Amino acid sequence: MCGVDVDSSGTDGETMGLEEALPSGLLLTTVEKFAGYARKGSLWPATFGLACCAIEMMAAGGPRFDIARFGMEVFRASPRQADLMIVAGRVSQKMAPVVRQIYDQMPAPKWVIAMGVCASSGGMFNNYAIVQGVDHIVPVDIYLPGCPPRPEMLFDAILKLHDKIQDTKLGPNRKAEIVEQEQLALAAPSTLEMKGLLR
Repeated sequence: MCGVDVDSSGTDGETMGLEEALPSGLLLTTVEKFAGYARKGSLWPATFGLACCAIEMMAAGGPRFDIARFGMEVFRASPRQADLMIVAGRVSQKMAPVVRQIYDQMPAPKWVIAMGVCASSGGMFNNYAIVQGVDHIVPVDIYLPGCPPRPEMLFDAILKLHDKIQDTKLGPNRKAEIVEQEQLALAAPSTLEMKGLLR
Protein backbone atom coordinates (compact mmCIF):
# COMPACT_ATOMS: atom_id res chain seq x y z
CA MET A 1 0.00 0.00 0.00
CA CYS A 2 1.42 3.31 -1.04
CA GLY A 3 1.96 5.90 1.69
CA VAL A 4 0.39 3.85 4.49
CA ASP A 5 2.27 2.03 7.27
CA VAL A 6 0.56 -0.87 9.01
CA ASP A 7 1.87 -1.36 12.54
CA SER A 8 1.84 -4.61 14.51
CA SER A 9 -1.47 -3.82 16.25
CA GLY A 10 -3.25 -3.82 12.87
CA THR A 11 -4.17 -0.12 12.85
CA ASP A 12 -3.20 2.06 9.95
CA GLY A 13 -0.66 4.78 10.72
CA GLU A 14 -0.32 7.26 7.85
CA THR A 15 3.10 8.59 6.95
CA MET A 16 3.49 12.34 7.12
CA GLY A 17 4.50 13.99 3.86
CA LEU A 18 4.15 17.38 2.20
CA GLU A 19 0.75 16.49 0.72
CA GLU A 20 -0.62 15.72 4.20
CA ALA A 21 0.74 18.94 5.74
CA LEU A 22 -0.97 21.18 3.15
CA PRO A 23 -4.70 21.84 3.02
CA SER A 24 -6.62 19.65 0.58
CA GLY A 25 -6.98 21.01 -2.94
CA LEU A 26 -3.79 23.08 -2.84
CA LEU A 27 -1.46 22.75 -5.83
CA LEU A 28 2.19 23.77 -5.79
CA THR A 29 3.88 24.74 -9.06
CA THR A 30 5.71 27.61 -10.73
CA VAL A 31 4.13 30.17 -13.04
CA GLU A 32 6.31 28.92 -15.91
CA LYS A 33 5.17 25.32 -15.42
CA PHE A 34 1.51 26.33 -15.18
CA ALA A 35 1.74 28.52 -18.29
CA GLY A 36 3.51 25.72 -20.16
CA TYR A 37 0.82 23.23 -19.15
CA ALA A 38 -1.94 25.58 -20.32
CA ARG A 39 -0.18 26.40 -23.60
CA LYS A 40 0.63 22.85 -24.58
CA GLY A 41 -2.99 21.80 -24.07
CA SER A 42 -4.46 24.56 -26.23
CA LEU A 43 -2.46 24.71 -29.46
CA TRP A 44 -4.37 25.99 -32.49
CA PRO A 45 -2.62 25.21 -35.78
CA ALA A 46 -2.93 27.45 -38.81
CA THR A 47 -4.67 26.01 -41.85
CA PHE A 48 -1.59 25.86 -44.03
CA GLY A 49 -0.69 23.07 -46.44
CA LEU A 50 1.63 23.29 -49.43
CA ALA A 51 1.99 19.83 -50.96
CA CYS A 52 1.40 16.11 -50.41
CA CYS A 53 2.29 16.31 -46.68
CA ALA A 54 -0.86 18.39 -46.24
CA ILE A 55 -2.95 15.32 -47.14
CA GLU A 56 -1.40 13.45 -44.21
CA MET A 57 -1.99 16.48 -41.98
CA MET A 58 -5.66 16.47 -43.02
CA ALA A 59 -5.85 12.74 -42.32
CA ALA A 60 -4.55 13.45 -38.80
CA GLY A 61 -7.60 15.64 -38.25
CA GLY A 62 -10.00 12.94 -39.42
CA PRO A 63 -11.85 10.42 -37.22
CA ARG A 64 -9.35 7.60 -37.72
CA PHE A 65 -6.43 9.43 -36.12
CA ASP A 66 -8.34 12.19 -34.27
CA ILE A 67 -5.99 15.08 -33.52
CA ALA A 68 -8.71 16.32 -31.14
CA ARG A 69 -7.13 14.10 -28.47
CA PHE A 70 -4.49 16.81 -28.17
CA GLY A 71 -6.97 19.71 -28.20
CA MET A 72 -5.90 20.71 -31.71
CA GLU A 73 -9.01 20.02 -33.78
CA VAL A 74 -9.50 23.73 -34.47
CA PHE A 75 -7.40 24.53 -37.54
CA ARG A 76 -7.67 28.29 -37.70
CA ALA A 77 -8.18 30.03 -41.03
CA SER A 78 -6.67 33.26 -39.72
CA PRO A 79 -3.01 33.34 -38.64
CA ARG A 80 -3.95 35.88 -35.96
CA GLN A 81 -5.84 33.13 -34.14
CA ALA A 82 -3.19 30.41 -34.53
CA ASP A 83 -0.07 29.71 -32.49
CA LEU A 84 1.29 26.68 -34.40
CA MET A 85 2.39 26.64 -38.03
CA ILE A 86 2.78 23.18 -39.54
CA VAL A 87 4.69 23.75 -42.78
CA ALA A 88 3.46 20.68 -44.64
CA GLY A 89 5.30 20.27 -47.92
CA ARG A 90 7.84 21.98 -50.14
CA VAL A 91 8.19 25.76 -50.07
CA SER A 92 8.91 27.45 -53.40
CA GLN A 93 10.90 30.66 -53.65
CA LYS A 94 7.69 32.40 -54.72
CA MET A 95 5.82 31.10 -51.64
CA ALA A 96 8.60 31.99 -49.15
CA PRO A 97 7.51 35.62 -48.54
CA VAL A 98 3.94 34.42 -47.96
CA VAL A 99 5.14 31.86 -45.38
CA ARG A 100 7.09 34.58 -43.60
CA GLN A 101 4.13 36.97 -43.68
CA ILE A 102 1.81 34.35 -42.17
CA TYR A 103 4.42 33.63 -39.48
CA ASP A 104 4.75 37.34 -38.69
CA GLN A 105 0.96 37.69 -38.36
CA MET A 106 0.75 34.92 -35.75
CA PRO A 107 0.65 36.14 -32.14
CA ALA A 108 3.46 35.25 -29.76
CA PRO A 109 4.19 32.71 -28.43
CA LYS A 110 4.25 30.74 -31.66
CA TRP A 111 5.81 27.48 -32.79
CA VAL A 112 6.70 25.87 -36.13
CA ILE A 113 6.81 22.22 -37.20
CA ALA A 114 8.58 21.47 -40.51
CA MET A 115 6.54 18.48 -41.72
CA GLY A 116 8.23 16.30 -44.28
CA VAL A 117 11.67 16.15 -45.79
CA CYS A 118 10.86 18.89 -48.33
CA ALA A 119 10.02 21.42 -45.62
CA SER A 120 12.98 20.30 -43.51
CA SER A 121 15.73 20.31 -46.16
CA GLY A 122 14.29 20.71 -49.65
CA GLY A 123 14.04 16.95 -50.09
CA MET A 124 14.52 15.61 -53.60
CA PHE A 125 14.01 19.08 -55.06
CA ASN A 126 17.61 20.30 -55.03
CA ASN A 127 17.08 23.17 -57.46
CA TYR A 128 16.73 26.94 -57.64
CA ALA A 129 12.92 26.96 -57.33
CA ILE A 130 12.56 25.28 -53.91
CA VAL A 131 13.74 26.70 -50.57
CA GLN A 132 16.27 24.23 -49.15
CA GLY A 133 14.71 24.10 -45.71
CA VAL A 134 12.01 26.32 -44.27
CA ASP A 135 14.42 27.27 -41.47
CA HIS A 136 15.86 29.78 -43.96
CA ILE A 137 12.58 31.68 -43.61
CA VAL A 138 11.19 31.02 -40.11
CA PRO A 139 12.69 29.51 -36.95
CA VAL A 140 11.69 25.83 -36.73
CA ASP A 141 11.02 24.11 -33.41
CA ILE A 142 10.50 20.50 -34.57
CA TYR A 143 11.74 18.80 -37.74
CA LEU A 144 9.56 15.90 -38.87
CA PRO A 145 11.19 13.60 -41.46
CA GLY A 146 9.40 11.41 -43.97
CA CYS A 147 8.03 11.58 -47.48
CA PRO A 148 5.24 12.04 -46.58
CA PRO A 149 5.24 11.41 -42.83
CA ARG A 150 2.31 9.41 -41.48
CA PRO A 151 -0.18 11.01 -39.06
CA GLU A 152 1.34 8.95 -36.24
CA MET A 153 4.68 10.64 -36.90
CA LEU A 154 2.95 14.03 -36.79
CA PHE A 155 1.48 13.09 -33.40
CA ASP A 156 4.94 12.13 -32.16
CA ALA A 157 6.26 15.53 -33.28
CA ILE A 158 3.34 17.24 -31.53
CA LEU A 159 4.10 15.37 -28.30
CA LYS A 160 7.75 16.43 -28.55
CA LEU A 161 6.58 20.00 -29.11
CA HIS A 162 4.38 19.67 -26.00
CA ASP A 163 7.48 18.77 -23.98
CA LYS A 164 9.33 21.76 -25.42
CA ILE A 165 6.43 24.10 -24.64
CA GLN A 166 6.19 22.76 -21.09
CA ASP A 167 9.81 23.78 -20.48
CA THR A 168 9.57 27.19 -22.21
CA LYS A 169 10.93 30.14 -20.28
CA LEU A 170 8.94 33.31 -19.70
CA GLY A 171 9.85 36.98 -19.79
CA PRO A 172 13.25 38.30 -20.89
CA ASN A 173 14.77 34.81 -21.14
CA ARG A 174 12.17 33.83 -23.75
CA LYS A 175 12.75 37.04 -25.73
CA ALA A 176 16.49 36.30 -25.82
CA GLU A 177 15.79 32.75 -27.07
CA ILE A 178 13.54 34.05 -29.86
CA VAL A 179 16.08 36.63 -31.01
CA GLU A 180 18.83 33.99 -31.04
CA GLN A 181 16.68 31.58 -33.09
CA GLU A 182 15.82 34.31 -35.59
CA GLN A 183 19.49 35.28 -36.01
CA LEU A 184 20.52 31.66 -36.56
CA ALA A 185 17.81 31.21 -39.19
CA LEU A 186 18.79 34.38 -41.03
CA ALA A 187 22.52 33.60 -40.86
CA ALA A 188 22.12 30.14 -42.42
CA PRO A 189 24.27 29.75 -45.55
CA SER A 190 22.60 29.96 -48.95
CA THR A 191 22.04 26.88 -51.04
CA LEU A 192 24.86 27.79 -53.42
CA GLU A 193 27.35 27.82 -50.53
CA MET A 194 26.28 24.40 -49.23
CA LYS A 195 28.41 21.39 -50.06
CA GLY A 196 26.77 17.98 -50.34
CA LEU A 197 26.49 14.84 -52.39
CA LEU A 198 24.96 16.60 -55.38
CA ARG A 199 27.57 19.37 -55.64
